[in-house]
Amino acid sequence: MKSLALKLIALVLALVVWFVVSAPRRERAIERRFAAPVSIVGLSREFLITTPMPETVSVRLRGRASDLHSASSQTLDVPVDVGFIRQGGDVTVTLRPQAVHTPPDIEVVAIDPNRLQFHVEPLRQRLLPIRPLLDGHPPPGYLVGDPTLDPDRALVSGPASQIRVMSEVSTERINMTQRTATFVQNVAVVSDSPLARVLAPSTTQVTVPVLAEVGPNPPEPAEKAKKGGGAQKP
Repeated sequence: MKSLALKLIALVLALVVWFVVSAPRRERAIERRFAAPVSIVGLSREFLITTPMPETVSVRLRGRASDLHSASSQTLDVPVDVGFIRQGGDVTVTLRPQAVHTPPDIEVVAIDPNRLQFHVEPLRQRLLPIRPLLDGHPPPGYLVGDPTLDPDRALVSGPASQIRVMSEVSTERINMTQRTATFVQNVAVVSDSPLARVLAPSTTQVTVPVLAEVGPNPPEPAEKAKKGGGAQKP
């Protein structure tokens, strides 16, 4: 009897273990949609994508509910391999389910959209003059001379179509309000185009001449004007 009881206990334990282990396999497969991030891979440094690219695409996944719980934008990835590009122009890439990175035991059923179209241009570099961007005006009675920059040119990189038509880059805004004397300021060099970037220099030194206007009533220095502001004429 004791031997029979032990055998029954062992059988029950074996059934419990089998039930627990095989439960995921007996789970019904379902489908769910997820937003999967798109990543560009293999693009040569000599080229640049100049049209908007979607940050995500919709993927329909199939698998057990317990497995799909582990799927998210952090565990999914849709690589777009553009290593084949050798010249600029319009490009179309087909997204294949087999290329999508997913957690184990999950199948990619469909991708929407399954084709991406974009434009690629070769990168070009060009040396352009830097324009000082003066913001505002000094007080009445003062004149602004021609600013000088050191250096006065910048190396810019960007898509060929934009670099070809660019004539200059500029500095960040230089505030001229309340300026009553010549001053020197280091400012950043920036590009107005979002696709063109300044390689060097990142900053330039701008000297802005501010001179008192020549006339019968030249302006008083700011400090003297403040001290005598409350005085009255006899």
